[in-house]
Amino acid sequence: MRVLLLGWLLIAPAWAQRDYAGSEKCRTCHASIYDRWKKTRMANILVDIKRSPDAILGDFSKPNPVVNFRKEDIVFTYGSKWKQRYFTKIGDDYFVLGAQWDVRAGVWRPYHVRAGTDWWVPHYPPEQMKRPTGPLCDGCHSVNYNVKTKTVTEWNVGCEKCHGAGGAHVRAPSKSNIVNPARLDYVRANDVCIQCHSQGRPLNNPIEGKYFDWPVGFEPGERLSDHWALEEHKLGETSFTHFPDGSAHKNRMQGNDFVTSVMHNKGVKCFTCHDVHGTEFNADTVRPGNALCRQCHGLESPNGPRGSLEAHTHHKAGSAGSECKACHMPEIAQTAQGVYVRSHTFRFLSPAMTVQYKIPNPCILCHKDKSNEWALNEMKKWPEVSPWRLE
Repeated sequence: MRVLLLGWLLIAPAWAQRDYAGSEKCRTCHASIYDRWKKTRMANILVDIKRSPDAILGDFSKPNPVVNFRKEDIVFTYGSKWKQRYFTKIGDDYFVLGAQWDVRAGVWRPYHVRAGTDWWVPHYPPEQMKRPTGPLCDGCHSVNYNVKTKTVTEWNVGCEKCHGAGGAHVRAPSKSNIVNPARLDYVRANDVCIQCHSQGRPLNNPIEGKYFDWPVGFEPGERLSDHWALEEHKLGETSFTHFPDGSAHKNRMQGNDFVTSVMHNKGVKCFTCHDVHGTEFNADTVRPGNALCRQCHGLESPNGPRGSLEAHTHHKAGSAGSECKACHMPEIAQTAQGVYVRSHTFRFLSPAMTVQYKIPNPCILCHKDKSNEWALNEMKKWPEVSPWRLE
């Protein structure tokens, strides 16, 4: 055993030593990538308001019964696209305050994870200030969160969150002492993203006496399944996390969706579509709109629709209904009250699924004044659609 262990240590990659350097050290050699990343939401999930007081989007100009804290209580802001939550610090722990700002609607909404929702709720008291973010949030909002000391190398999704510990690489840059997800097999490559974009639980909970809601111990390059179990689901049942067909019912489940998709099974990687170093497009996609999908699903290609775009979508070119994401990535996973994010199964949800299982479908999400029966009757007129796919 000793010989085997010594042999592993001799061939183990340098990043296995978990010697972290911090993203700032990466800028020396990767300035253009660093500068792009620095502007992304990945780099700004948590914002220290001492450094950036203008990061607070919530309206504190007048009293609101939902808001039971002061602006001065805020240490970090969390989020800026759909919602913004606020962290305070008590001792060496952080806690989420009890109201969140709905960015799109411009209103305050209560924030409290209720009983019967997330799996971890029974393991924590109901009081908001007794649910620390360390075991429940911070592993995905930082690099190298230490479950014993509650310290981090840096807050936010830094370079080493995806590339592994980079101390050795900083000292002696080499392909052999850093993880490049592009060189990993598609399962391990996708695991880099799924570690945070999924609902599940660690295999060895509890850890240090607490229940953790992120994959403690996982490092890029490893198999996530050795550390993390995706949230289970029974087909036909609606749960807090899943619709009856297994599609995500709530946010932070892109990975749960994606691993069930044909895209994943065919070897597509998350960064085939997204560049987390930052792009000019929404969601940091590598191309805008349909141009992204048509990289692989162009008209008349083996994986694409026949004929024209209009013939495939039955909507005018340039309209919302002619966008691939409208039908194949409907906004059905809830992230806040009245705010939904896109499904990542890429499956078309027939209106019949809504009638039978109450799963939202893209037709009625757009045609809000119409019925599911209307949508089914319209689709039956489409000559290329099998009538059995509508049932």
